[in-house]
Amino acid sequence: MHVIVTTDGSKQSLAAARRLKAFADPAKISDISVVAVIRPFAAVAFADDVSEAEQRTAVAQESGVREAAQAAVATLALEFEGWGPVVHTRVRAGSPAKEIIKAAKQLDAELIVIASGGRGLSDVVLLGSTAQRVQQYAPCPVLVVRPSPRRR
Repeated sequence: MHVIVTTDGSKQSLAAARRLKAFADPAKISDISVVAVIRPFAAVAFADDVSEAEQRTAVAQESGVREAAQAAVATLALEFEGWGPVVHTRVRAGSPAKEIIKAAKQLDAELIVIASGGRGLSDVVLLGSTAQRVQQYAPCPVLVVRPSPRRR
């Protein structure tokens, strides 16, 4: 089974990767592709909230959007190190939902893991939810991991 784990650089995407590990049987998963999608002409850069602070600072000072996405993908890939499946990393450019769906088709994925609400309410209201679009049009099942409820 090939599983795609998506990241937008948010801590919620890291939580989604950990959720997969919490219940999945690594013996039944042959490959995991950690995928990030950068928007070419985006007004807001790819935010890497999952890498260590020192790594984020170094990447921000010497590079740009693609490097931030690669750092976030590498951090999520480390979550699966030694777990069993072969891990691949991919950074794609375009519409996040379209590119995730295209990757699922190209890789013959049997599951997509995606965080819901990774970038906050404004993205959902202004741009629509990537998780919703992937869920609706994906060629395979989609595990949408919602944020943990905030403690009051």
